[in-house]
Amino acid sequence: MSHSIKPSGREVFFPASELIVSKTDLKGRLTYVNRLFCSIAGYTEAQVIGQQHSIVRHPDMPRSVFKLLWDTIEDRREIFAYVKNMASNGDHYWVFAHVTPSIGADGKIAGYHSNRRAPAADIIKKTIAPLYAEVLAIERRHVNGKEAVAAGHKALTDFVASQKVSYDELMFSLKSAA
Repeated sequence: MSHSIKPSGREVFFPASELIVSKTDLKGRLTYVNRLFCSIAGYTEAQVIGQQHSIVRHPDMPRSVFKLLWDTIEDRREIFAYVKNMASNGDHYWVFAHVTPSIGADGKIAGYHSNRRAPAADIIKKTIAPLYAEVLAIERRHVNGKEAVAAGHKALTDFVASQKVSYDELMFSLKSAA
């Protein structure tokens, strides 16, 4: 499936009472999506099963955030992260994702599972969007992809360290003004 979708600049929302759910194999190919995933992303189940989860990746997302996410789940640990996704029509939507490795009967990682909630808009506006914009700008200063991700990852981890908490503690310390 071609991924030549251009961002529309329009944000869409989903109810705070609902969850977007997906599962992937070890390579990040979608093996399960719920109705809300399809509805908010603008794809049918048939269009996305077997596709890379990155089909909903928004170009505003720093690659270093995904490095942190993959490093964590491949280490058999869960992670919570704010992610900006893009629908099939170019609209975007923010999620607060909880991603976990799925362990098979043999004790090995068999795939990954993600539940995503609607995040508080003020957390995105005040903290996450500016942080990601800064990290993305750092990544874009590098021509080499590996250097870009490394520089963005350093900026991200330096920011977390400056807050004097772990990454997980920072994600949960962000409070909505509401």
